[in-house]
Amino acid sequence: MSKSAPESPAPTSQHGTVCIVASKYNATYTDALVASASETLAKLAPALEVRVIRVPGAFEIPVVVEAVASGEVQPLAIIALGVIIRGSTAHADLIAASITRSLADTGVSHLVPVIHEVLLVENADQAEARTLGDELNRGREAAEAAVAMIEVMASLD
Repeated sequence: MSKSAPESPAPTSQHGTVCIVASKYNATYTDALVASASETLAKLAPALEVRVIRVPGAFEIPVVVEAVASGEVQPLAIIALGVIIRGSTAHADLIAASITRSLADTGVSHLVPVIHEVLLVENADQAEARTLGDELNRGREAAEAAVAMIEVMASLD
């Protein structure tokens, strides 16, 4: 896996909503992802409204993403945030695969960018590096990807 993210996008003046759907599970890490994504969106897209919806666990993220994408007023992008720490069974892999498939299906079927940062990690050290650190912060990267995709989608109209 690459450790170098694309350059941060230029700030956008687009108006609308970005929805963050985040798990409450593994709160130390998911709270940090939400905070980082929100801070980055405030810097790069100050005209956007950020709506945060919290769900119990990672498996519940896709149904809420689908509901948001199907809503009367569709957001410009949806960011899915969660942390799954792999255990000694296949449960985490099954959950992660289901989430990935569902998020991709929603984005394609509703033509709304769905940014997938539901992380599957081996241990707490990997979770910490990707959520609490500055170098690989996936919350920041999710917000940057959302802003970039909002601009791409706007250019298609």
